[in-house]
Amino acid sequence: MQPFGYAAATTLADALAWRARVPDAMLIAGGTDMLQLLRESVIAPAALIDIGGLDLHGVGEHEGGVRIGAAAKLADVADDRTIRARYPVLAQALAETASPQVRNRATVGGNLLQRTRCLYFRDVASPCNRRIPGSGCPAQEGENRINAILGGSAACSATYPSDMATALVALDAEIMLQSSDGARRMAVADLHCAPGDAPEVETNLRPGEIIE
Repeated sequence: MQPFGYAAATTLADALAWRARVPDAMLIAGGTDMLQLLRESVIAPAALIDIGGLDLHGVGEHEGGVRIGAAAKLADVADDRTIRARYPVLAQALAETASPQVRNRATVGGNLLQRTRCLYFRDVASPCNRRIPGSGCPAQEGENRINAILGGSAACSATYPSDMATALVALDAEIMLQSSDGARRMAVADLHCAPGDAPEVETNLRPGEIIE
Protein backbone atom coordinates (compact mmCIF):
# COMPACT_ATOMS: atom_id res chain seq x y z
CA MET A 1 0.00 0.00 0.00
CA GLN A 2 1.30 3.43 -0.97
CA PRO A 3 1.25 6.30 1.58
CA PHE A 4 -1.59 8.78 1.19
CA GLY A 5 -3.04 11.83 2.93
CA TYR A 6 -6.33 11.83 4.77
CA ALA A 7 -8.96 14.48 5.51
CA ALA A 8 -12.38 14.11 7.11
CA ALA A 9 -14.83 16.51 5.47
CA THR A 10 -17.32 18.13 7.84
CA THR A 11 -19.50 19.70 5.13
CA LEU A 12 -20.15 19.10 1.46
CA ALA A 13 -18.48 22.42 0.68
CA ASP A 14 -15.44 21.22 2.61
CA ALA A 15 -15.28 18.03 0.55
CA LEU A 16 -15.60 19.97 -2.71
CA ALA A 17 -12.81 22.31 -1.66
CA TRP A 18 -10.53 19.36 -0.93
CA ARG A 19 -11.33 17.84 -4.32
CA ALA A 20 -10.37 21.13 -5.97
CA ARG A 21 -7.10 21.41 -4.02
CA VAL A 22 -6.02 17.79 -4.49
CA PRO A 23 -7.11 16.57 -7.95
CA ASP A 24 -5.68 13.08 -7.32
CA ALA A 25 -7.66 12.64 -4.09
CA MET A 26 -10.42 10.04 -3.86
CA LEU A 27 -13.59 9.99 -1.77
CA ILE A 28 -14.19 7.33 0.86
CA ALA A 29 -17.26 6.58 2.98
CA GLY A 30 -17.91 2.89 3.70
CA GLY A 31 -14.64 1.87 2.05
CA THR A 32 -15.62 -1.77 1.52
CA ASP A 33 -14.32 -1.81 -2.06
CA MET A 34 -11.67 0.88 -1.87
CA LEU A 35 -9.76 -0.55 1.09
CA GLN A 36 -9.22 -3.81 -0.79
CA LEU A 37 -7.89 -1.94 -3.81
CA LEU A 38 -5.58 0.14 -1.61
CA ARG A 39 -4.26 -2.91 0.21
CA GLU A 40 -3.55 -4.68 -3.07
CA SER A 41 -1.89 -1.54 -4.57
CA VAL A 42 -4.43 -1.50 -7.40
CA ILE A 43 -5.04 2.20 -6.71
CA ALA A 44 -2.71 4.78 -5.15
CA PRO A 45 -4.54 8.08 -4.53
CA ALA A 46 -2.68 11.11 -3.26
CA ALA A 47 -5.24 11.47 -0.47
CA LEU A 48 -8.54 10.13 0.80
CA ILE A 49 -11.37 12.53 1.62
CA ASP A 50 -13.70 10.92 4.15
CA ILE A 51 -17.33 11.93 3.51
CA GLY A 52 -18.86 9.30 5.76
CA GLY A 53 -19.75 11.93 8.34
CA LEU A 54 -21.65 14.22 5.97
CA ASP A 55 -25.42 14.57 6.11
CA LEU A 56 -25.97 12.38 3.07
CA HIS A 57 -27.76 9.52 4.82
CA GLY A 58 -31.32 8.34 4.92
CA VAL A 59 -34.32 7.88 2.64
CA GLY A 60 -37.06 10.47 2.25
CA GLU A 61 -39.91 11.64 0.04
CA HIS A 62 -38.76 13.89 -2.80
CA GLU A 63 -40.63 15.32 -5.81
CA GLY A 64 -43.17 12.51 -5.91
CA GLY A 65 -40.53 9.85 -5.53
CA VAL A 66 -37.83 8.95 -3.02
CA ARG A 67 -34.42 10.46 -2.45
CA ILE A 68 -31.65 8.22 -1.10
CA GLY A 69 -28.54 9.82 0.36
CA ALA A 70 -25.24 8.79 -1.20
CA ALA A 71 -23.85 7.86 2.22
CA ALA A 72 -26.89 5.73 3.16
CA LYS A 73 -25.92 2.18 4.07
CA LEU A 74 -27.13 -0.55 1.71
CA ALA A 75 -28.74 -2.47 4.56
CA ASP A 76 -30.68 0.59 5.72
CA VAL A 77 -32.05 1.24 2.24
CA ALA A 78 -32.98 -2.43 1.74
CA ASP A 79 -34.88 -2.43 5.04
CA ASP A 80 -36.63 0.91 4.52
CA ARG A 81 -40.42 0.50 4.53
CA THR A 82 -40.98 2.92 1.66
CA ILE A 83 -38.38 1.23 -0.53
CA ARG A 84 -39.77 -2.22 0.21
CA ALA A 85 -43.35 -1.13 -0.53
CA ARG A 86 -42.83 1.09 -3.59
CA TYR A 87 -39.59 -0.18 -5.11
CA PRO A 88 -39.34 -3.89 -4.25
CA VAL A 89 -36.93 -4.56 -7.12
CA LEU A 90 -34.43 -2.23 -5.46
CA ALA A 91 -34.94 -3.80 -2.04
CA GLN A 92 -34.42 -7.26 -3.53
CA ALA A 93 -31.28 -6.21 -5.42
CA LEU A 94 -29.80 -4.72 -2.26
CA ALA A 95 -30.72 -7.73 -0.13
CA GLU A 96 -28.78 -9.95 -2.55
CA THR A 97 -25.71 -7.70 -2.61
CA ALA A 98 -22.52 -9.08 -1.03
CA SER A 99 -22.77 -10.21 2.62
CA PRO A 100 -24.71 -8.78 5.59
CA GLN A 101 -21.46 -7.41 6.99
CA VAL A 102 -20.70 -5.54 3.77
CA ARG A 103 -24.27 -4.25 3.44
CA ASN A 104 -24.07 -2.80 6.94
CA ARG A 105 -21.00 -0.80 5.97
CA ALA A 106 -21.16 -0.12 2.22
CA THR A 107 -22.86 3.02 0.93
CA VAL A 108 -25.12 3.75 -2.02
CA GLY A 109 -22.66 6.15 -3.64
CA GLY A 110 -19.74 3.80 -3.17
CA ASN A 111 -21.69 0.89 -4.59
CA LEU A 112 -22.55 2.89 -7.71
CA LEU A 113 -18.89 3.82 -8.18
CA GLN A 114 -17.41 0.36 -7.76
CA ARG A 115 -14.65 -0.30 -10.24
CA THR A 116 -15.56 -2.57 -13.14
CA ARG A 117 -13.20 -5.48 -12.86
CA CYS A 118 -12.21 -9.03 -13.66
CA LEU A 119 -9.58 -11.36 -12.18
CA TYR A 120 -6.75 -9.48 -13.87
CA PHE A 121 -7.75 -6.04 -12.58
CA ARG A 122 -6.78 -6.97 -9.01
CA ASP A 123 -3.60 -8.79 -10.09
CA VAL A 124 -0.99 -6.04 -10.27
CA ALA A 125 1.47 -8.50 -11.82
CA SER A 126 -0.77 -8.77 -14.89
CA PRO A 127 -1.48 -6.14 -17.55
CA CYS A 128 -4.93 -4.54 -17.45
CA ASN A 129 -6.21 -1.72 -19.62
CA ARG A 130 -8.46 -0.45 -16.82
CA ARG A 131 -5.59 -0.29 -14.35
CA ILE A 132 -2.82 0.75 -16.75
CA PRO A 133 -4.21 2.13 -20.04
CA GLY A 134 -2.66 0.52 -23.10
CA SER A 135 -1.05 -2.37 -21.20
CA GLY A 136 -3.34 -5.00 -22.72
CA CYS A 137 -6.22 -7.27 -21.74
CA PRO A 138 -5.13 -10.82 -20.88
CA ALA A 139 -8.79 -11.79 -20.35
CA GLN A 140 -9.27 -11.83 -24.12
CA GLU A 141 -7.36 -15.12 -24.31
CA GLY A 142 -7.13 -16.08 -20.63
CA GLU A 143 -9.62 -16.50 -17.78
CA ASN A 144 -12.85 -14.89 -18.96
CA ARG A 145 -15.65 -17.27 -18.06
CA ILE A 146 -17.37 -14.70 -15.81
CA ASN A 147 -16.80 -11.74 -18.11
CA ALA A 148 -19.24 -9.78 -20.28
CA ILE A 149 -20.99 -11.42 -23.21
CA LEU A 150 -22.50 -8.14 -24.40
CA GLY A 151 -21.09 -4.62 -24.20
CA GLY A 152 -17.41 -5.48 -24.00
CA SER A 153 -14.67 -4.48 -26.39
CA ALA A 154 -11.28 -5.68 -27.56
CA ALA A 155 -9.79 -3.53 -24.79
CA CYS A 156 -11.88 -4.93 -21.92
CA SER A 157 -14.64 -7.44 -21.28
CA ALA A 158 -14.94 -7.08 -17.49
CA THR A 159 -18.40 -6.90 -15.92
CA TYR A 160 -19.76 -4.14 -13.71
CA PRO A 161 -20.60 -5.63 -10.27
CA SER A 162 -23.47 -3.52 -8.85
CA ASP A 163 -26.87 -5.23 -8.56
CA MET A 164 -28.28 -2.01 -7.15
CA ALA A 165 -27.33 0.03 -10.21
CA THR A 166 -29.20 -2.39 -12.48
CA ALA A 167 -32.35 -1.97 -10.39
CA LEU A 168 -31.97 1.83 -10.40
CA VAL A 169 -31.64 1.87 -14.20
CA ALA A 170 -34.84 -0.18 -14.47
CA LEU A 171 -36.55 2.39 -12.22
CA ASP A 172 -35.32 5.33 -14.36
CA ALA A 173 -33.53 6.72 -11.31
CA GLU A 174 -31.36 9.83 -11.35
CA ILE A 175 -28.36 10.88 -9.30
CA MET A 176 -27.80 14.35 -7.87
CA LEU A 177 -24.31 15.73 -8.40
CA GLN A 178 -22.52 18.64 -6.75
CA SER A 179 -19.30 20.36 -7.76
CA SER A 180 -17.68 23.76 -7.38
CA ASP A 181 -19.49 24.67 -10.63
CA GLY A 182 -22.92 23.91 -9.16
CA ALA A 183 -25.47 21.09 -9.15
CA ARG A 184 -26.78 18.87 -11.93
CA ARG A 185 -28.75 15.66 -12.40
CA MET A 186 -27.83 12.59 -14.38
CA ALA A 187 -29.77 9.44 -15.15
CA VAL A 188 -28.19 6.39 -13.55
CA ALA A 189 -28.35 4.83 -17.02
CA ASP A 190 -25.90 7.53 -18.21
CA LEU A 191 -23.45 7.23 -15.33
CA HIS A 192 -21.24 4.43 -16.60
CA CYS A 193 -19.31 4.27 -19.87
CA ALA A 194 -19.00 1.31 -22.19
CA PRO A 195 -15.35 0.19 -22.35
CA GLY A 196 -14.67 1.03 -26.00
CA ASP A 197 -11.03 1.91 -26.60
CA ALA A 198 -10.65 3.65 -23.20
CA PRO A 199 -11.88 1.28 -20.46
CA GLU A 200 -10.02 3.30 -17.82
CA VAL A 201 -12.74 5.97 -18.23
CA GLU A 202 -15.55 4.31 -16.28
CA THR A 203 -18.07 7.10 -15.61
CA ASN A 204 -19.38 10.34 -17.05
CA LEU A 205 -18.72 12.26 -13.84
CA ARG A 206 -16.93 15.56 -14.32
CA PRO A 207 -13.72 16.28 -12.38
CA GLY A 208 -14.50 17.17 -8.78
CA GLU A 209 -18.14 16.03 -8.78
CA ILE A 210 -19.64 14.33 -5.74
CA ILE A 211 -22.81 12.24 -5.69
CA GLU A 212 -25.30 13.51 -3.12
